[in-house]
Order: sequence, then structure tokens, then C-alpha cells
Amino acid sequence: MKADVLTISGQKKGEVELPNYFEEPSRNDLIKRAFIAWQSEQRQPYGANDRAGKESSSSGKISHQRRAWKGQYGKGISRIPRKIMTRRGSSFNWVGAFVVGTRGGRVAHPPKAEKNWTKKINKKEYTKALHAAIAATANIGVLQNRYEKAANANIKLPLVIEDKISEIKKTTEIRAIIEKLVSGLTEIAFSRKSMRAGRGKMRSRMYKVQKGLLLVVANKEMKSKAAENLGIEVVSVPELNISHVAPGGNPGRLTIYTENAIKELGKK
Repeated sequence: MKADVLTISGQKKGEVELPNYFEEPSRNDLIKRAFIAWQSEQRQPYGANDRAGKESSSSGKISHQRRAWKGQYGKGISRIPRKIMTRRGSSFNWVGAFVVGTRGGRVAHPPKAEKNWTKKINKKEYTKALHAAIAATANIGVLQNRYEKAANANIKLPLVIEDKISEIKKTTEIRAIIEKLVSGLTEIAFSRKSMRAGRGKMRSRMYKVQKGLLLVVANKEMKSKAAENLGIEVVSVPELNISHVAPGGNPGRLTIYTENAIKELGKK
């Protein structure tokens, strides 16, 4: 399978041989599993302090023997740990403390820092999922299924461009090149930031950011700062993972490969 290599002016320069896995069928189930496994590895462990809710100023210990000093028998109160608020002689004003269900008490089953959140996936399964996600970037049907605004898209996938794009320093020039390549899909190509509609604005997630175009280059040295300034995600082949080509576990992201990136993908 071959793909056309385009110049930065949008003209056909030649052809490049695509790796065999560009012909693999779409496997949404595997891609979703691989993304969840990747996402679980990024999760930071968290947990409550072991002493949380147990550090009251009083011991909270009350005698459970009959006719004992500071005993609670005959007081008409439940036998839970308590702390003394006020006292007059042998009369005490207690309030519940320490245990679950009392004000300021401990949590019944708090999150444990030692809990392992990672979800396993076999290496071969992950590799197959990554191949299927990369192949989906060359499938116009999967692209249209992902983007509602791409229903009438008329572009030839995969989009492969010459490596000169990495040498361009001006953001306006990069924008003009991308607009020529994607022809009518500029709303998808550049990331957008919008304000959330509901209560989430009050819960530290005021904005929603939609991922834009993905530009895959051969190595880190070829990354374009001008493209990143436009909200385009630029990633090198060694860094490429399932979250880049299928964010959210949904395949079909609009992707542009450089010529050398395709050759590097073929080697791997």
C-alpha cells in the first residue's frame, strides 16, 4: 500500500510505501482496552492519612465496667467511644468521637495509597491495538464516524507531507499549509477551548478542550514549535502511543505524517 507525499504547497511530490499494519481492520474493542490500560498507568496513587479522624484531644476511652469511674452504664447512651466536653463532679458531658458516624470521626473505608490502579493488557494485544489505531488514521470512514463535521470530507488519507514542514518557524505559514492540506476541516484541525455548560464550572473543570490535529514527525529534533503554538499536537515516532492516535479510546483522529515518520514507522 502506497500513499502520496505532498509538498508544503499541497502538490504531489511522490509516493511512499506504508507499513503493512496500515491495512489492518479497525478494532474498537481492543483500542478502548488499550487506552484504559494506558490511562490507568498515568493515575497517581492517593489515600487518606492513617491517623485521620483519630487525633482528638481526648482519649475517647470510657470504662465498660459496671459501677466504674467514668462509666456510661445507666446513662441512656450508646456504647461508642466518647470524649468529655464538660464535667461537674462525677457528671460528664460526652460527645461521640473517633468512630465512623460521629462528628470529626474517621472514615469507614478510606482510599488506600497502596492500592494498585493499573489495568493489565498483553503486549501483543497493545501492539495490535496501536496498529489498528494507526490504520484508522488512514480510513476516511472511521474519520467521518469520529467527527460529525467531517461527514462531507473529501480528502485522501493518510495525509503525508514532506519534512520541510518541520523547518518552518512562522505560525502563519504553518496555518496556511494545514488549511491547504485538510481542505475544509479547519474546525477539526485546530484545538478549541470552550466553557463547560453545567455545574462542572464550579468543580475545577470550567473549560473543555477539544484535541485538534496530530502531526507525527520522525524524531524529537524535528518537532515544530510553530505548529504547537496553533494547538497542534506534535509527537515523534518513538513517543507515539495509543493516547495520541486514539484519544479517549476513539480511533480516527485527523493525523498528518511526515515522510520520514512513515519510514520510521516501517522500521518499527
